[in-house]
Amino acid sequence: MFKKLILIFLAGFLLNLVWENLHSYLYAQYQGGAITQLVLLRATLFDAVFITLLAALFIKVPYFRERRWYALIFGVIAAVILEKYALNSGRWAYNEFMPVIPLLNTGLTPTLQLGILSHIVFKRWT
Repeated sequence: MFKKLILIFLAGFLLNLVWENLHSYLYAQYQGGAITQLVLLRATLFDAVFITLLAALFIKVPYFRERRWYALIFGVIAAVILEKYALNSGRWAYNEFMPVIPLLNTGLTPTLQLGILSHIVFKRWT
């Protein structure tokens, strides 16, 4: 299982690194400053660790193993919670190009990121 989790972490890291760099242009700031490669690497690391921890649950628990698509739901819920916290605390802000989901008031790309990428990784490695 350890080898599988390492592969999941690496896949999650690479996919999130690409995603973070692509959608970084939809943010205005991070903690009042510029969005640098270091900021993006830290976000990527957080996302990869989240996906890996979630994968451990899906590998160990037969109920989830047979329902990998739940990763999409868990990822979106976690992303909404994270986005709400970050936006309300001023940790980061969107610019005018970020599509915002009505009612949730969170950005489309960050809301979908953890769910979609978890699901992609799990389809291949769990």
